[in-house]
Amino acid sequence: MRYGYWMPVFGGWLRNVADEGMAASWAYARQLAQDSERWGYSLSLVAELNLNDIKGVEQPALDAWSTAAALAAVTDSLELMVAVRPNFHHPALFAKAAANIDQISGGRLALNVVSSWWADEARQYGLQFDQHDDRYARTSEWLKVVEGLWSQERFSFAGDFYTTQDAICAPKPAHHPVIYAGGESDKAKALIAAQCDAYVMHGDPAAAIAPKIADMAARREAIGKPPMQYGMAAYAIVRDSEAEAKRELARITTVSELPAGYANFDQWLSGTQLERELKIQEYSVSNRGLRPNLVGTPEQLKERIAEYEAAGLDLLLLQMSPQAEEMERFANQVMGS
Repeated sequence: MRYGYWMPVFGGWLRNVADEGMAASWAYARQLAQDSERWGYSLSLVAELNLNDIKGVEQPALDAWSTAAALAAVTDSLELMVAVRPNFHHPALFAKAAANIDQISGGRLALNVVSSWWADEARQYGLQFDQHDDRYARTSEWLKVVEGLWSQERFSFAGDFYTTQDAICAPKPAHHPVIYAGGESDKAKALIAAQCDAYVMHGDPAAAIAPKIADMAARREAIGKPPMQYGMAAYAIVRDSEAEAKRELARITTVSELPAGYANFDQWLSGTQLERELKIQEYSVSNRGLRPNLVGTPEQLKERIAEYEAAGLDLLLLQMSPQAEEMERFANQVMGS
């Protein structure tokens, strides 16, 4: 298993805990990235949102791509998996900038291609926001343009969304960045199987992840593509006893006062008490991070991670809080033995 983590570009991952002791700052990101290499982490995912989805839209959020360029220059081994939303970046100009960042890093850049979901953010910035199927049609063209600029000396393209004429990208990337993407619709899976290298999923139990991996593997084989890599988001809590881990889980999911925007979360008041409790957990941690249940002792976490490995998972994309302290603990107690 490879271990990666979400860079805390929003100042943390807990919607119910206002101050997690990690600022949305360059200083924190730089120190965490450098420390994470020493602890043994192989990858950092840098999310891209201009508005802070975790702490509230008026709170600071680091820009993904300028942060990635800076991290490329101050790290040595960390794979930088940077989110990119096609409707926010013209592909020809993006290909040029990303190639330069890959050169700076010595070939450590990877893309996490995200077909945008936040309509209000796009409207605030005056950008196009496509309906679901159009988003994937745009993403498909966008990837073709980026790939063309990276692989050809001059690249011309005429599509529904993008046009280039004898465009040049030089220097090329130092290596071909791995293209990660996620999505659960049939449109998304078809695009990812055809045009990407790795499939990333929201958190789920291993029994739910295994058929998703099998489905994508079958799609790849059917179109004659090589095997993919598979990653999953998860929130991790490791403690010396199960009781301690459960106390920490209760701390981060207990709601004493409703955070800003909580009432908008999927009509959370509806349904049974159990449904409400599940929705509170889903809201508390992003990307369904609590579903994998990586909460417990080092031995319990190792057993659960082994189940994911058996299902075909290659990469865990971890969130923790406070990130630095918990990542070091996880590395020492779960990764390092």
